Amino acid sequence: MYRTHTCGQLRVENVGQTVTLAGWVQKSRKLGGMTFIDLRDRYGITQLVVEADADAALVQTVSELGREYVIQAQGVVLERQSKNPKMPTGDIEIKVDSINILNRSVTPPFTIEENSDGGEDIRAKYRYLDLRRPPLQRALALRHRLAQEVRNYLDAQGFMEIETPYLIKSTPEGARDFVVPSRMNPGTFYALPQSPQTFKQLLMVAGYDRYFQIVRCFRDEDLRADRQPEFTQIDCEMSFVEQEDVLNTFEGMMRQMFKNALGIDIANPIPRMSWYDAMDNYGSDKPDIRFGMKINDITSLVQGSGFSVFDSSEYIGAIAVPGCAEYTRKQLDELTEWVKRPQVGAKGLVYIKLAADGSIKSSVDKFYTPEQLKAVAEACGASCGDLVLVLCGPRRKTQNQLGVLRIEMGNRLGLRKPDEFAPLWVVDFPLLEWSEEDGRFYAMHHPFTAPKPEHEKWFYSDKKEDLERVCANAYDFVLNGTELGGGSIRIHNADMQSRMFEVLGISKEEAEYKFGFIINAFKFGAPPHGGLAFGFDRVCALFGGQETIRDYIAFPKNNQGRDVMIDSPSHIDQSQMDELFLASTVKE
Repeated sequence: MYRTHTCGQLRVENVGQTVTLAGWVQKSRKLGGMTFIDLRDRYGITQLVVEADADAALVQTVSELGREYVIQAQGVVLERQSKNPKMPTGDIEIKVDSINILNRSVTPPFTIEENSDGGEDIRAKYRYLDLRRPPLQRALALRHRLAQEVRNYLDAQGFMEIETPYLIKSTPEGARDFVVPSRMNPGTFYALPQSPQTFKQLLMVAGYDRYFQIVRCFRDEDLRADRQPEFTQIDCEMSFVEQEDVLNTFEGMMRQMFKNALGIDIANPIPRMSWYDAMDNYGSDKPDIRFGMKINDITSLVQGSGFSVFDSSEYIGAIAVPGCAEYTRKQLDELTEWVKRPQVGAKGLVYIKLAADGSIKSSVDKFYTPEQLKAVAEACGASCGDLVLVLCGPRRKTQNQLGVLRIEMGNRLGLRKPDEFAPLWVVDFPLLEWSEEDGRFYAMHHPFTAPKPEHEKWFYSDKKEDLERVCANAYDFVLNGTELGGGSIRIHNADMQSRMFEVLGISKEEAEYKFGFIINAFKFGAPPHGGLAFGFDRVCALFGGQETIRDYIAFPKNNQGRDVMIDSPSHIDQSQMDELFLASTVKE
């Protein structure tokens, strides 16, 4: 054994013991004739001391040490004269008798410390060094704990962990597939799974009534802070269940994860909100309910007063921002430009200031009396000292814009605290969404989601307005403004599944080609079933108080979907291209 203890293990009770440690040199410093070395592994840091009168060979070895050298050190545990309360091992140090250099290191390109001096790009290139840093070690340790909690809970609930294939058939209905050419079947391609959706449904048909998998999924889509081209899902499915059964089961899982991983008790039961209420009140189907600032429909209060912008708008909505009535003209102009950015897309911003003395000032006060403006402020729940912000336009588009503005103001006011958790179920989603551009319906969730039983009469109607009324038997788990998971009760009837393909404009031939295997399976006694999948990377990040998932993935991709450490994706040899019957059309 290279070590008797880890670098985070020793305490005062170990004083007098002879121990052997191994790890990386964090730093080395000389004070007088003595040398102090901070030795690090993933468990912590222990201070080593080499006395001034130490053996000459030892002193020579110590003089050679540089940052990130891998060493083995033997010595006696002493109680420190000058203790460091910031370190778990800060009450002791090791008086070193011998040091063995196990491996030397070139000078690292950035400091391996809590707060590194390296930028994101250089740390990504040397990810194996970045992973030595305590923040990433804590992130991956949390990921491990959460994975164990998931497995322990689901096992106790009778779920079986079953692996499904990675090489499957392309069904380009959602995000773009990653495709894999087949050498043995020239001109044909596998696809990497966007999710194991159809396979877990087939497992239900096969009689495995409780399935789960912590599984890798792949989507070729544009990236952002909470997206990666490959990601991990907690994928689950259950037979002979209704929506309530699924929600109760996975509420229990999330409650156990919060309790055992973070020591936090979350709301019991977790609140629920319809998709329509979420959009109307928060402008988002994944609302952050840690703070108020709800959206208010003020259309009827402000139309008809001669302000043409409002009079010609389908919808006018407003939020009351607490304590911001003192915003200057410069601040309001900056906020106006902020909502005009393409990412938000508003045409402009109207404000109403309620000063502390009760006076009212607005950017549209020549069109409205103080009484009218006061009525608007009151309708928004505003008090003296608050600022009312107003946007207008098409209903859903404007609500989305107000939702983005609400989150921004919540950030600016420090209302979105990372150590505060407000989980929520969003239910009763529309089953279908109409695309004016394509002149067809798309599945809001996916084509295997069942309509709510009470809406089936509309589902079989040929009227567009009836189909738009149909709610899905679907649900999303939302935490702090992030969708962590979603699922639905599935279609388990071949006729209903065929009807769904018909509504989506998928011909019988196309449906048979893409999904014939599952339609056929439903003819052999498919049980009622439903499930959901959590984005495990997102779960880890949110539990860690972050919104970006990269630190919770050992080897993530950058915003361009590249791994700059291994330089991937990369070109392959022409011989490989020939073997796979591929030719590139990219012009170098």
